[in-house]
Amino acid sequence: MPLKFQPRGLLIWLVTLVMALSTLTGQAQTVTEGPDSARVATPDVNDSLRRTEKLFGWRVTRPQKAALLALVLPGSGQIYNHQYWKLPLVYGGLGGVGYGLVFYQTRYREYVDGKNQFIKAQNAGAPIPLADLKGSNVSQETSITNVQRGIVFYRRNRDTFIAYTAVIYGITILDALVAAHLRDFDISEDISMRLDPAVMPSSSFKQPATGLALTFTLK
Repeated sequence: MPLKFQPRGLLIWLVTLVMALSTLTGQAQTVTEGPDSARVATPDVNDSLRRTEKLFGWRVTRPQKAALLALVLPGSGQIYNHQYWKLPLVYGGLGGVGYGLVFYQTRYREYVDGKNQFIKAQNAGAPIPLADLKGSNVSQETSITNVQRGIVFYRRNRDTFIAYTAVIYGITILDALVAAHLRDFDISEDISMRLDPAVMPSSSFKQPATGLALTFTLK
């Protein structure tokens, strides 16, 4: 049975795609520096939920709008979030699984039709050799058993790629939803440290002691 396409390599590529989307979503955050080291910006986490926009005549929040757009048209949620650099990942992932799905569905139908043609000819009392079956791949099989194995093989991999398509489709929607939530956030991990001289008060009636103060500044 001729096999030219294996899903394992594409599965590894899909895992890489998921990791890339997760990394880009984590980086899509706004960092704000304030002059006062004693204050740290703590935005309200519900900002993205309170801001609403219209979509198809309905009033929805930004995350809801991004998710609905991604649901209707893959990639539109990323466009709404102004994350255009993710579009090659979105369409590349969907294009990859779409190619695999079409490939295995085409081969599956070829082998099913070939088997039906073979059985129909036998029932009519005019059996035909496998080489005369319609289809460039099924006609190369050496036995009807191999044809049946091909049917099982291509059907299984077709169903696998249906699942892959659903996963990638769901990831694009989830990515648009999370990115829309993070769009209004102000998150920073920038921490600076400074060492300054300081006067440390002491207990009782002893004189204050001099020393060094370690100051962490959150930007």
